[in-house]
Amino acid sequence: MGQIALRNVNKSFGATIIIPNINLDIEDGEFVVFVGPSGCGKSTLLRLIAGLEDTTSGTIQIDGRDVTNEAPAKRKLAMVFQSYALYPHMTVAKNIAFPLKMAGESPEVIDRKVKDAARVLNLTNYLERRPGQLSGGQRQRVAIGRAIVRQPSAFLFDEPLSNLDAALRGTMRLEISELHNQLKTTMIYVTHDQVEAMTMADKIVVLNAGNVEQVGSPLELYNRPKNLFVAGFIGSPKMNLIEGAPAARHGARTIGIRPEHLNASKASGEWKARVGVAEHLGSDTFLHVHADGVGPLTVRAGGEIGLDHGQDVYLTPDLSKLHRFGDDGQAMLAA
Repeated sequence: MGQIALRNVNKSFGATIIIPNINLDIEDGEFVVFVGPSGCGKSTLLRLIAGLEDTTSGTIQIDGRDVTNEAPAKRKLAMVFQSYALYPHMTVAKNIAFPLKMAGESPEVIDRKVKDAARVLNLTNYLERRPGQLSGGQRQRVAIGRAIVRQPSAFLFDEPLSNLDAALRGTMRLEISELHNQLKTTMIYVTHDQVEAMTMADKIVVLNAGNVEQVGSPLELYNRPKNLFVAGFIGSPKMNLIEGAPAARHGARTIGIRPEHLNASKASGEWKARVGVAEHLGSDTFLHVHADGVGPLTVRAGGEIGLDHGQDVYLTPDLSKLHRFGDDGQAMLAA
């Protein structure tokens, strides 16, 4: 079991409020991602759940049990940090076995659990190596293996891929997602990278200055952002947000349109624009343009569009995909 409930959780350092007042339910077996910009409180919230920080007020429950004042070791949670925190003088097998040894498990149980974890993480051939002989991705898998052998109610990941290069990050995203599919254990994952959030999560919690802006599935947040912050944060490239006359025509303070919902043509369209930077990526081309009377926009077009710097392009927004936001920055109902 790994059901986690936060009720009116607040965290302050003196007069500085970090987490104002959060209520959140994480269901057993869910992969939940806390995402937001640096300093939004996501790592602090994870540490509150882990027991590494004390709550100022409110309660944290795990499987219906109030653990607010319990020590981290009693919460049956396993945390994987940004730094691998491996013992350099120990082999992979001994690093994975360390928490079991500290818990007083028998050598037979330790051997079985280490081999099981190594098999799940494709580390069987590396058990006698030391961390210095491993790649960054392999070291991160060892850190995850050390968490797996504890058989926790939930895994807590604090930006575990931020020290890896782009290609390895992509590989490790897939491996952690596959691990979740195998173990069916609750996972909470902290990242500032919304691409990681979109590709890995069952449920995303978007945080901003300690506040929960929106909770939902990746596609729910992508297709129905509740406010301007979520609209501008979720999506890569991010949503185009337009103010002024174009927005007023739709009865809104701000309108939003995603780059892929702008049709680009060399012949005609609603908005005439001049291409600035054209990023040709093969299957896609990202056009960074300045549209007359609208402003700067990003357009996601087909890879064969053949437009470059300084050329004119005509854009037509898909009105069925238009997002409208009021003076308060909240999403408005469809007209």
